[in-house]
Amino acid sequence: MDRLLARIAQPAFVLRIAALAVCLLELASAVWGLMGNPTEPYDGMLASLYRRLGGDTHDAPFVLACLALVTLFAWHFWRLARQQHLDLPPRNAMSRVLLLDLLALTVTPGLPFLVTVLAALLLNVRKAFGFALAQVVINVALYWLLPSEAQRAEQLQNDLPWWLNSLGLAISMVALHGMAFGLGRLAAAEAERRRWFQAMLAEKDSGERLQVEQLRYAERMSMARELHDVMGHHLTALNLHLQLSDALLKRHDESGAAQAVEKARLGAAGLLAEVRAAVSRERESQRINLEAALRTLAEGIASTPIELTLDPVAQDLSPRCAHALLRCVQEAVTNAVRHAGATRVQVSLDLVDGADATQVRVRVDDNGRGTRKLREGNGLKGMQERMAELGGTMQVLRHHPGFLIELNCPRHA
Repeated sequence: MDRLLARIAQPAFVLRIAALAVCLLELASAVWGLMGNPTEPYDGMLASLYRRLGGDTHDAPFVLACLALVTLFAWHFWRLARQQHLDLPPRNAMSRVLLLDLLALTVTPGLPFLVTVLAALLLNVRKAFGFALAQVVINVALYWLLPSEAQRAEQLQNDLPWWLNSLGLAISMVALHGMAFGLGRLAAAEAERRRWFQAMLAEKDSGERLQVEQLRYAERMSMARELHDVMGHHLTALNLHLQLSDALLKRHDESGAAQAVEKARLGAAGLLAEVRAAVSRERESQRINLEAALRTLAEGIASTPIELTLDPVAQDLSPRCAHALLRCVQEAVTNAVRHAGATRVQVSLDLVDGADATQVRVRVDDNGRGTRKLREGNGLKGMQERMAELGGTMQVLRHHPGFLIELNCPRHA
């Protein structure tokens, strides 16, 4: 139930339902008119031009043409007002919004209100404000150039000067489209906060996953030291005692007991060697699984697909190397999602080719806006510092379009 309510509360769902309701109302009105009943005619630009050519807006071919345009508007609006578009607007958002607005103005002046709300969601604040302002100017211009039947009758009956009529219409349009702009920007701000929280939560979860790996590593190292210090000490002492017992027994010529004691001493010595070998192997195999943390980061960001291509070496890294690489990837991915408007991020990890393949290479590639002039901020500088501390490097291989960042770090740093 909570998931259903959360889905209903999404701006995309509300916009789609509003557009569908308006289009169904237009459809019902058109069908009612085609059946010969009196109904309100379409009053957009197409209706004004059709009347100027001598046609009647109640004609069946005209009504069917307008109905087809309304259907095209509904289909295009439904496809554009998807939640993934509201989270990460498409690159051609402006052209698609203009096409929607043209369809709306062609059919009826009531639909551009929905287009203004959608523009405020998809476009940045400056473009969205300019679009809303243009809607006001277009409506005032159409009022005088291509008035509807109701507007024409109002102009004939109204004795007020033209500029006062224009001022009144402009004020009403400012109120209408200003409200649409405000509603859209509120929803856009909410979507931006949701993206920010997703990125921060994913970064937190991946950091916690790495911390679990580090705690596990610390516990295993502590156990290894304990085995070496405690068991090694006791086994050494046991070996010394058995040697002493062997010497004493040999003085009493108890050959059987001497043989048994000798076997015990050899067993204790073998056990001591085995414990030391196991501890050495445990020390050599202590590595961190970075892959789990990276997958947690990718799964936590729902708005943008994070594609991972990871070599098995990602499961066997030193703690310092894994921690530095995770922090750098977190920085690159969150910047691409929050600031660059990327719709796809690719993260790859492999070993550098060569005779001594001990360098881990990580590449983060996104298709965001990028920048034509690279300026190193705190994020890029932080990556460079992390890699430099471990004897690695960080390079920006591409910064427009999108970013391609390469990290190289010693595997056993």
